[in-house]
Amino acid sequence: MSSLVDTCGWIEWLTDGLLADVFKPYLDDPAELIIPTTVQFELYKWAKREKNEVAALEVIALTEQGRVLPLTTQLSLYAADMALQHRLSFADAIFMLPQDNLMCR
Repeated sequence: MSSLVDTCGWIEWLTDGLLADVFKPYLDDPAELIIPTTVQFELYKWAKREKNEVAALEVIALTEQGRVLPLTTQLSLYAADMALQHRLSFADAIFMLPQDNLMCR
C-alpha cells in the first residue's frame, strides 16, 4: 500500500527527531511512497539550508526511489478543492487524488 509522508515527517526521520520512530516504517521502504514534487522542493531547500548541497541532493536521491508525483495545475486544484471540502492538510488532500490520476514516475 502506498503512503505519503509530508516534509515534517521526512525531517523528523532524517534528523532522528522525537517522532522519527513514527515515520520509520514508512520511510524505510521509499519505493512504497508517493512523493509530490512540492515535498522534494521543501526537502531540498531545508537540507541545503541546514547542511549543504551534497546533503540536499542525497535526500532528493532518496525521494527518487519512491513514486514521484508531479503536481500539475489540474491535480493541484483538485487537491485544493478536496482540502477545502474535507478540511484536509496538503498531504492528506494529495493522497485523496484518484489513483488513476497519480501519474507517478
